[in-house]
Amino acid sequence: MIMIWTLIVGAVIGAIGGSLSGRGKQMGCLFNIIAGLAGSYIGQAIFGHWGPHLAGMALVPSILGAVVVVAVVSFFTGRR
Repeated sequence: MIMIWTLIVGAVIGAIGGSLSGRGKQMGCLFNIIAGLAGSYIGQAIFGHWGPHLAGMALVPSILGAVVVVAVVSFFTGRR
């Protein structure tokens, strides 16, 4: 049950990160989940563990990390 909750929160974080960067709709739902989970890891490593937590993820650094992940991947894949 914890794994499902983590995937749901990762999908929401990825969707928010994709919408903030303006490229989330072009990448798809699966990419948003991956971007949310990877963005959570990267964002917490760079920005720390501050702000509200949900499913073991600090939300603000996770969203910032998801924006970075979506922007970098869309830069390398050429999707605009």
